[in-house]
Amino acid sequence: MAEELLTARLRLRRLVPGDAAVVRRLWSERDPRVPARRRLDDRGHPTVAELAESLADRGSETEDSTLGLMALETRATAEFVGYCGTVIGGASRAEPEIAFEIAAEFQGLGYATEAAHAIVQVARAAGTARLWASVREWNAPSFRVLEKVGFVDSSVRTPDTVHGDSIWWSMDLCPGQQDRGR
Repeated sequence: MAEELLTARLRLRRLVPGDAAVVRRLWSERDPRVPARRRLDDRGHPTVAELAESLADRGSETEDSTLGLMALETRATAEFVGYCGTVIGGASRAEPEIAFEIAAEFQGLGYATEAAHAIVQVARAAGTARLWASVREWNAPSFRVLEKVGFVDSSVRTPDTVHGDSIWWSMDLCPGQQDRGR
């Protein structure tokens, strides 16, 4: 992933350990239906220090790669609004998963869509054949972002009666060159 990308309103840059406090704020805002391993627990974990360590590890794993999460900052104020990028997640290195999360105060302003468009362009330029996205069935705002960017429902579902099924969307970036399946 590039070190920095610019869109009309956003600067995308690699997430670094120094972003741990704002990433933790995102964790604190997550919907209670999100699996416990992706939310703050009753003891306040992950801590800022634990998230900083995780970001450092993730950064070293994704150097010189098309994978990675990027911090989203407004170009006007340099304020952190969230992150967007590609991860292996439940997909694969050849066909990664796009991921994005926007702080509550910045939701509904089009930042996720703007950032996702930029990440799709980078993936396409890198020769990625397909991108995936897994979204909980109750997360309508994320479905709207994916639809605006050009993803389609793949008809693949991962059942989860506790947290809501994950619905897999995909986007073919190089039609005819995909490995079939996830």
